[in-house]
Amino acid sequence: MPSKLDLLLESIDPARTLDRVSASVDRAVNAFSMRRGAIDNWDEFERYLVDFCRHIEHVTLKFPKKTEETKVYWTRCSNILSDRYGPNGVKNAFDIVRNGKEGGLYGILKLIAEKMTEQYARNEISAHVNQYVNNLSFDELEAAVAEYLKKYGHLLPREWTEGSAVRIKIHFARVLEKHPEIIRQMRSVGR
Repeated sequence: MPSKLDLLLESIDPARTLDRVSASVDRAVNAFSMRRGAIDNWDEFERYLVDFCRHIEHVTLKFPKKTEETKVYWTRCSNILSDRYGPNGVKNAFDIVRNGKEGGLYGILKLIAEKMTEQYARNEISAHVNQYVNNLSFDELEAAVAEYLKKYGHLLPREWTEGSAVRIKIHFARVLEKHPEIIRQMRSVGR
């Protein structure tokens, strides 16, 4: 019979989280109408990215298409572009879209979709992990850490598992949140 930890790890397996969310966002990207290959008007650029984010969220998360939340979507796009291209990320992205370099408009849309995918998957994984960890007593938490180390300790950096694995005990929720990515990397080694 699977343990509570086994059930959690099964629920956050990369095939059920990372891969599923990625496939859903890919479907949304493919369903988005690419009206143009390049945009040279700032307002049109902003509207297009907002429409794209709204579309991804609607298709992937089944959120209603609310037109009044333009600022929320633009802020999300701006943050993604600033993370990738620096403090002037939005301006840099506009230049890329305008000039068609580095993948042009499609490259920018793929970047935004990729970052939205990561965020959605992270949120889903975090929700499962927090629900699991928050419902454990202290003794159950100790037992879960020991079980995890026994089954998956060999996949973790040595400095995390040495001694009495204090780092794992302190940051167990974070370790569990990273587990799907560790498993995905391990599975891709044999490919």
